[in-house]
Amino acid sequence: MRLDPDDVAICVADPIPDGPQPAPTCPPVVQTSLFSFPDFRALVEGLGAEHQHTVYSRGRNPTVAALEERLARLERGEACLAFASGMGAISAVLHGTLRAGDHVLFVNQTYGPTLQLARYLERFGVSHDVCLDLDPEAVAQSLRPDTRLVWMESPGTMLFRLLDVEAVANLARNRGIVTCLDNSWATPLLQKPLELGVDVVVHTATKYLGGHSDLVAGAVVSSASRIERLFFDAYLLNGATLAPWTAWLLLRGMRTLPSRLRQHEADGLQVAEFLELHPRVERVHHPALTTEPELVERQLRGFSGTFSFELTTDEFDRVARFIDALEHFRIGVSWGGVESLVISPARPGGPSPVVRLSIGLEGVDRLIDDLEQALDAA
Repeated sequence: MRLDPDDVAICVADPIPDGPQPAPTCPPVVQTSLFSFPDFRALVEGLGAEHQHTVYSRGRNPTVAALEERLARLERGEACLAFASGMGAISAVLHGTLRAGDHVLFVNQTYGPTLQLARYLERFGVSHDVCLDLDPEAVAQSLRPDTRLVWMESPGTMLFRLLDVEAVANLARNRGIVTCLDNSWATPLLQKPLELGVDVVVHTATKYLGGHSDLVAGAVVSSASRIERLFFDAYLLNGATLAPWTAWLLLRGMRTLPSRLRQHEADGLQVAEFLELHPRVERVHHPALTTEPELVERQLRGFSGTFSFELTTDEFDRVARFIDALEHFRIGVSWGGVESLVISPARPGGPSPVVRLSIGLEGVDRLIDDLEQALDAA
């Protein structure tokens, strides 16, 4: 893992303020719904630039603003908007970028609810396609004259395939198309999409950024001008507001993000290597095991602890038996917390051998022993 020392410092603590007065080591929680003004003219001026002023906490709040400033710095962006969920952030980008007659191209396997929202937007005249061929030429051929947004995941959902982000961002820019990348898996510490030419970055901050499965949040990072447009077009009116207390929890979680990611990576790689050699495992889907190491070196500074593998059987009952036999992996839909989690897209009557793991911090030997006994039971 090649963490930038500046990024580590941004996560861990605010800069030491000048002056003789004692300063809090943690940002305060400004738990208020509104802010009063000394005179009516000041209120009118605040309402005229609500993206910059604290007027009502559905817009700006100091605790949330501290989080937004930190995330923007980590992503090397100009500005950030924080949301009450990852889907709040995703919805804002789609609603704030598209209009009737526009087309979205989703490249790589994509988070299921994102595609569900895209299907919902069809009733408003917004169409979409999914491109699973990650060759940039195939992506170029999937673009249409009415494509206004290219949405990327890298690594992609469930199979964790890597996309040449810079190549896709360049071809989209040459056609005047906005690009967005969901960076939840890598976090800003392990991948910098904006430096690769992407226009907008989204995060489900519920995952590694929060890191303790005790909050739900999302974020969008981009240029100041784009964030200003999203603030008025898709944030202020939609109301997916992040609460100050949740923002404070997220800031606290980010203080340990560098240390947690180092352990998630180390333990995840050991588990992936164990599974790769097990006779009841067909293949392992981990970005470290890709056949394109030069792409890994160019895009990623390390790995988080979430990946998947395929059992040698795709029978639902046997997949379920394996999952149910695990003792230290909790069965749940999310990932990125300190606890280990397991889930599968397998359903009765529909074959799927894929199992996704989120490697927590319980200790790698304990987790490998648990996987070994569950594989034997299946």
